[in-house]
Amino acid sequence: MGLMEAVIDIPAEHEANVFGQFDVFAKKIERTLHVTLIARGESVKIMGEAANVEKARKVLVQLTGLSRRGGTVSEQNVDYTLALVMEDSKESILELDAELICHTLQGKPIKPKTLGQKAYVDALRKNMIVFGLGPAGTGKTYLAMAMAITAFRNNEVGRIILTRPAIEAGEKLGFLPGDLQSKIDPYLRPLYDALYQIMGAESFLKNSERGLIEVAPLAYMRGRTLDNAYIILDEAQNTTPAQMKMFLTRIGFGSKVAVTGDTSQKDLPAGQVSGLDVAVSVLKNIDDIAICNLTSRDVVRHPLVQKIVKAYEEYEKRSTNRGRDGSMKRDRHRKR
Repeated sequence: MGLMEAVIDIPAEHEANVFGQFDVFAKKIERTLHVTLIARGESVKIMGEAANVEKARKVLVQLTGLSRRGGTVSEQNVDYTLALVMEDSKESILELDAELICHTLQGKPIKPKTLGQKAYVDALRKNMIVFGLGPAGTGKTYLAMAMAITAFRNNEVGRIILTRPAIEAGEKLGFLPGDLQSKIDPYLRPLYDALYQIMGAESFLKNSERGLIEVAPLAYMRGRTLDNAYIILDEAQNTTPAQMKMFLTRIGFGSKVAVTGDTSQKDLPAGQVSGLDVAVSVLKNIDDIAICNLTSRDVVRHPLVQKIVKAYEEYEKRSTNRGRDGSMKRDRHRKR
């Protein structure tokens, strides 16, 4: 392919935001797309193969548009924009920037950062029950929590109920000191952390004392009817089918439910079927129930986490294929 040049205008006040500190984002674009970027005043010259120059131009246009809207360009923004452009996707990161859920206590806006997250947030708005499935770092619980707090503040629901199975992550912790609340708090700590960040400890404690926000283990849900509430079941991959059925049949009028889980990180005993797997299979065709599958592309933690998740996905896929190949060989051997 032939070499070409293109020029794009980036206002001086946005150049540092788009290029990153010490031009780290510009260097990443150059490495990824095999182009050269030369900034002169308020214009940037892009040099390289024609197809790569056009992709780099699209990346810079989107990042400049994000900066013009007042957004701070992050490494995750750059990585995700590059991924979209390299796949020749028609979607743009600018579609995400307009989707504001709420602000944290420090005033930081909470928005979906990938198209998968946007689809998840849209599903939470439109459906009564949403299953958010995906690996660590995809924002399943955090976005559901932000939606729940927003609905609570807007008086769309009267209370928030957060729950998760109290099960150790592959360890037997043995006896834990203290009263019942002290024993279950370590299992619920991730939910508290998200609540404190979005609404603040003082507001949480005040609403908790009034019974308007409840954080409890899944076992406490039996026998209850949960009306006019936003209910989040976290770590749902660690439920049994009976527990999942019990939870889903607690839902009353005026309630919304988010069920989040990572099917690749089960802590159930060997041979135990996950209630999340069963529920997704049984309920997939029911109206007002949405199933959102987030992937490694939707990971918004450190870029290394995305690489780790992707590496494990590829490893597990290879292991599954090897297992199938072995079964097929054994079947052929038996037939002979």
